[in-house]
Amino acid sequence: MSGERGWDRARWLWLLALVGGISFFAAVYLRLDGPAIWAWKTSGVGLLAVWAAANARDKNGWLIAAVLGFGALGDYLLDAKGLVVGALAFAVGHVIAIRLYLMNRRAQMTPSQRMLGWLTMPATLVIVWAMLSPAAGWWHAAVYSLFVAAMAAAAWTSRFPRYRTGVGAMMFLASDLFIFAGEGGVLSKDVTMWLVWPLYFAGQALIAWGVVSTLAKEARG
Repeated sequence: MSGERGWDRARWLWLLALVGGISFFAAVYLRLDGPAIWAWKTSGVGLLAVWAAANARDKNGWLIAAVLGFGALGDYLLDAKGLVVGALAFAVGHVIAIRLYLMNRRAQMTPSQRMLGWLTMPATLVIVWAMLSPAAGWWHAAVYSLFVAAMAAAAWTSRFPRYRTGVGAMMFLASDLFIFAGEGGVLSKDVTMWLVWPLYFAGQALIAWGVVSTLAKEARG
């Protein structure tokens, strides 16, 4: 490849990831389940992780590959092993992502950009509390949501493209909030079904594209 797309070493992996992730909505709509469906679910973000690894040139590149890898692992474990184990895998990925983004903070931010970064975590906590309390164990969801919110805030204030990585991270956060809305009865699961997976996978794809393309283009010089 040459020109603008010459940085991508494995465009075919990116395209396969999109096919896997987008097509999985059919399984969501049809409410399919079973080991083969879990593997299908994992394929989208899993292939994004492999694509990121194929394009990794430095530590940052391997970190985003790890972030996506733990996201794919979480996708699988949520169904195969349960909510707690899946959430732990995602939490590890969020911690790695926060490190990546804090290592790559934006040098200059407008007041509104900085404010959104600071408000993301407390606003998320209030939303989760409003949707789930006083149900038993609501605070488990609140604690997990703080990991996602911290990741989204760090992504938003990083140097990676805000309208790819930053927006993608906020979409990831929104996806989890819609899960909680469904669990708390704030919205019908027949409604959240149309929102959770599209927001989640689109968010992961945008995160990956923003970080990987930025790093790879810089490495090419």
